[in-house]
Amino acid sequence: MHIDNADPGEIAALREAFGVDDGGASALGWAAVRAFEAEHGIVLPEPYRTFVAEVTDGSHQGPPSCGLVGLAALPSDWPDDGAKRDPGKPFPLTETWVWEADEDAFDDPEAVIEQVIDHGSVVLGTDGCAMNWHLVVTGPMRGHIWQVTDVGALPFGAPFGHTTAEPGFAGWVRHWAAGKEWFDAG
Repeated sequence: MHIDNADPGEIAALREAFGVDDGGASALGWAAVRAFEAEHGIVLPEPYRTFVAEVTDGSHQGPPSCGLVGLAALPSDWPDDGAKRDPGKPFPLTETWVWEADEDAFDDPEAVIEQVIDHGSVVLGTDGCAMNWHLVVTGPMRGHIWQVTDVGALPFGAPFGHTTAEPGFAGWVRHWAAGKEWFDAG
């Protein structure tokens, strides 16, 4: 998983997976990416950073099943609870947490759940029914994809179990492009 330098082969594979051949017309461009990063005090992990700058900023096709949302966008079913997302604040988890089954994992579980949903990540999209995919942009899990649902959150990638996919944005997209189930391990 390369999160600090874009690999040209990964960018080409991402372009092919999404079928983007518009010469960058659907991409944000570097000025917009840098403005987003400056506004939030972050640097997006590669290859996602180069992908939104040079390839495309969102796609009606997946991943996830309802399509990839743009960098500053949220899925259409995102609840309008008045919370302000802050990608610059730390993402609080480093391992799976099913809060519905383990409410005593933290002193203030509601505060941690709010942080998981609203801090330290950009939302990539949804599979519907409050099953959202996040790319962590701050902290020790930077560059990893997480599925955040109404009952818990778990990191995506073979090192974490549940799937044979490589971790990170490129691994997540390759897994989807190969037509594999998200949780195909075991």
